[in-house]
Amino acid sequence: MKYRQDKYGNPISALGFGCMRFPQNMGKIDLEETEREIMMAYQAGVNYFDTAYVYPGSEAALGEILEKNGIRDCINIATKLPHYLIKSVDGVEKLFAEELRRLRTDHVDYYLMHMLTDLDTWERLRELGIEQWLEEKKRAGVIRQVGFSYHGNTDMFCKLVDAYDWDFCQIQYNYLDEHSQAGRRGLHYAHGKGLPVVIMEPLRGGKLVNRLPEEAMRIFAEHHPRYSPAQWAFRWLWNQPEVTCVLSGMNSCDMVADNIRTASTVSVGELEAADEAMLARVVAAINAKMKVGCTGCGYCMPCPQNVDIPGTFSAYNRRYAEGRFWSLVDYVICTALRKNSTAASNCVECGRCEKRCPQHIEIRKELKNAQKELEGPVYKMVRKICSVFAKF
Repeated sequence: MKYRQDKYGNPISALGFGCMRFPQNMGKIDLEETEREIMMAYQAGVNYFDTAYVYPGSEAALGEILEKNGIRDCINIATKLPHYLIKSVDGVEKLFAEELRRLRTDHVDYYLMHMLTDLDTWERLRELGIEQWLEEKKRAGVIRQVGFSYHGNTDMFCKLVDAYDWDFCQIQYNYLDEHSQAGRRGLHYAHGKGLPVVIMEPLRGGKLVNRLPEEAMRIFAEHHPRYSPAQWAFRWLWNQPEVTCVLSGMNSCDMVADNIRTASTVSVGELEAADEAMLARVVAAINAKMKVGCTGCGYCMPCPQNVDIPGTFSAYNRRYAEGRFWSLVDYVICTALRKNSTAASNCVECGRCEKRCPQHIEIRKELKNAQKELEGPVYKMVRKICSVFAKF
């Protein structure tokens, strides 16, 4: 296993274990199989395990396995505060205590604000007293480092990086999302501020392995050296020195073994121009299935009506590439889980965005199309629920 460093020089394994998708048996986490995979990863040198309060059964399963095998102090636990569920700092304390009980530990190594969406959300947490609470926990050694995980556009990500003295951050990043979400610009911005960056969704929820177009598979098959699509996705990430740790939601021993082999052999800067060109052709083959040719550059932003234009188009494209479910999840995250809605339906067709779009997209027209596809009855119900929570 190869290692990179956190903000304070501590070694972090290049491969991290994402604990959201533990193996299931009859609708419950298969503890025996999960233990095999975790111990296999640990014995190979993986020392970063990422879970969250809202991952069903994950914290408890991880805690039980680490305690049983006596390896708690040999690894790093990263877990997350679901700030969207709390109304006061007392609520934070109660929830955090529950996390410690589940994890069977007296401290968390890396603690994240889960899905921090924008500055308004962070300001709400500050008003509740979260900064003082975090500092008290850090002084007591109960929380070692504080960070945040993020889904959203680059500009807001950079603003959040500057909003607090974070120790690290976590973003969705892969060769398809190079210029969307936080993107390469966000990655470099955080790195330039001295923040280690943990990567989630390196395979785009499996899209970059199991749901590739035939043309993309042909491109991979004809390229030398021959690596699997998953191996190329990981190598593209570890090729970049700004990437600290890449999380993989491994749910089979074969997957653990394959990812460990890749993580143990890849080096920064190893990809050649021909490899980068091949991946660019793969991206083009994937994008050919998309409805809107948005690159996520963000030149159309900010919108006077607060529409998240790149986020909307990303979800709209995902609707046609992967189906309704994941596109709805993306759209809810980028528009409804905010103090102020950023939905396509906010558009008043002022046209400012179109004047700035380097791709010359008919943004007003496409926002209407996206609204029709994405803002159905289920979305409206979820948005209404989110608006109720936002009042507290």
